[in-house]
Amino acid sequence: MTPLNPTETQGGGGAEARDALPVTPAAQAPDPWGVKRAENLIAGLTGVLSARVVVTPLGEVSEIHVLTTSDMQPKQVVRNIESALMAQLGVKIDHRKISVAQTADVRPIEQMQEEAVRTRAKKRVVIFQGLEVRPSERPQRVLIRVKLSFEGRDAESEEQGTDTVRNRVEAAARAASLCLDELLPDNSVALEGAQIIEAFDRKFVLVAVHGLGGREAQLLTGTCEIKESPERSSVLAVLDATNRWADARR
Repeated sequence: MTPLNPTETQGGGGAEARDALPVTPAAQAPDPWGVKRAENLIAGLTGVLSARVVVTPLGEVSEIHVLTTSDMQPKQVVRNIESALMAQLGVKIDHRKISVAQTADVRPIEQMQEEAVRTRAKKRVVIFQGLEVRPSERPQRVLIRVKLSFEGRDAESEEQGTDTVRNRVEAAARAASLCLDELLPDNSVALEGAQIIEAFDRKFVLVAVHGLGGREAQLLTGTCEIKESPERSSVLAVLDATNRWADARR
């Protein structure tokens, strides 16, 4: 059997030389045969939840134990392991030394924690559905309609403002705040103000929103860089200010 990281011995290959090899790796080489590297390689294969490689004191692989999901065929897992070890480490393994166990429920704690973090990071509390800006019947005024959704429910609000950048930004923020106030019936949301600021050679919309839940009142702030339009950034800044607050009150 080919070792994971074969080392050359000096002074002949007799019984005395083999007996002189330490049973445990030396302190300066905690993983002389690349066991961790092999285990990480196998654990990264499709369907593999965990892996353990057992080697002899000479560095020869004696056993490989893997835990996989139930949707993987054991023979395919064995072939994948053989191919991966040969391609990445140049190690040829006898398939009879590979033991495959399957489970539908058990997963490593590290994997479950990582999945929970990713799911939470991707989850948006209130979702921006749409924005419409159109001229009002009154001259030099615009109508801004914002649509948001929360847990399968939609809300729309329309605000009118003077046709200037500052007033359009405030009107969009007010409409977004009114939508939130409708989507969160047990809480109250009201816009304090919205304005355009410059920082780091870029323009941002900064908003301040009052959030009232029960007896607790908070001044929430949010920002969004202006890329597509000031009105869109204004709505996103309101969501930036309120998403964590709304999530805590679900």
